[in-house]
Amino acid sequence: MSTLSPAPGSTTGPKSSGGAVEPAATLGLLRQPKTVLFGPGQRHQLPFLVAGIARHLLVTTDARMAQSSDFLEIIEGIRAKGTEVSIYAEAEPDLPRENIVDVAMQFRGSEVDAILGIGGGSCMDLAKVVAVVLANEGDVRDYYGEFLVPGPGLPVITVPTTGGTGAEVTCVSVVFDREKGMKVGVASPFLEPFAAVIDPELTLSCPPGLTAATGADALSHLIETFTGRVKRPTPEDIDTKLYVGKNRLADMFARNGLHLLNTSLEAVAADPSNLEARSDTMLAAYNAGMAINTAGTAGAHAIQGAIGNLTHTPHGFGISALLPYVMRFNLPERVPEFAEIGRIFGVADPADAELDQARTGIVRVEELLAALGAPLDLKTLGLDPGDFDFVADQAMLATRLTANNPRELTRERIVAILERAYADDRSWWVVG
Repeated sequence: MSTLSPAPGSTTGPKSSGGAVEPAATLGLLRQPKTVLFGPGQRHQLPFLVAGIARHLLVTTDARMAQSSDFLEIIEGIRAKGTEVSIYAEAEPDLPRENIVDVAMQFRGSEVDAILGIGGGSCMDLAKVVAVVLANEGDVRDYYGEFLVPGPGLPVITVPTTGGTGAEVTCVSVVFDREKGMKVGVASPFLEPFAAVIDPELTLSCPPGLTAATGADALSHLIETFTGRVKRPTPEDIDTKLYVGKNRLADMFARNGLHLLNTSLEAVAADPSNLEARSDTMLAAYNAGMAINTAGTAGAHAIQGAIGNLTHTPHGFGISALLPYVMRFNLPERVPEFAEIGRIFGVADPADAELDQARTGIVRVEELLAALGAPLDLKTLGLDPGDFDFVADQAMLATRLTANNPRELTRERIVAILERAYADDRSWWVVG
């Protein structure tokens, strides 16, 4: 077991990983689609949006969505406006590279001039990355990493049918490369969708397990961006890096998203047909997507990738099982932020000590995850303790994410977090 030190009684505020007081974020940066339509029934605007940009539309989705009445109605409406439509309905969870290669082989050299991604995160990520592969040629592997896409892609319209990934507004696609045995990101402003149409009615048929996993993911995005590292990027950094750190505009979206999820997640879990709760959850997921698009996710997402590959569990459930422990690890450097989260949730008494307020915020996050039925420890996922070292090694390779964490992540610290997460130890420990 890794060495642990007692939890601090108080803290003076945000600090860098070296212990110096960290100045507050002053930068604000947004990357966003040209058009965002939100609200029940807004899918009916799709034929008009598509007609303005496409003569031949490629639609990427999965087999379940392709058989739904909502999907068939959308396609019929688009065709009625005179747009030719081709459909690829074989998108798989965790977006395997093979899906991208398959679509590129089928449609390279065709007259497709726009793409619509409708479904969960993988369906939308497929649309975004295929758009740049078709426009720029080459293999998707050429674009793994940040700012490696050489030019604009075909215009993309995203339509989420789950409330949580934020992929409808982000300029990242996450790809599972089976030969490499890991998930990798294609991160470039050229992946930014042209338009996003967010219709909460499309989530009413979302299965409970998927609702729970994506809801947990949205909550984690908000927590990790709001408590992330302040980076002070140079002009060159902003021009070459997707994630520029915690910033004022990302914080604005994070606060609003947290406020919404505080009530909507429990309401959706209690009654999946509650359209108002579905709407608030989807609006929060959009807010989370806007936040991570410049601030980025952090420790929990860096660690989860290898766990998902080993246990074959949904991304959101891996994140949920890690989040209580990553929050505790980061707490010493982010007491003011966690205290504010407690106040946003309405569970912290402003008269209490700031550390006590911060702890109530963390506990409330766990209550929301539990209400969804999401796991809160790694043993539930079936992770073998013998794999902790491998998971830590893989997490350390995710430098684009570890760089966003407010406390420095080392291999030893990640192993200590995994040990606590496996033991379901939610006492107020601090990894040294």
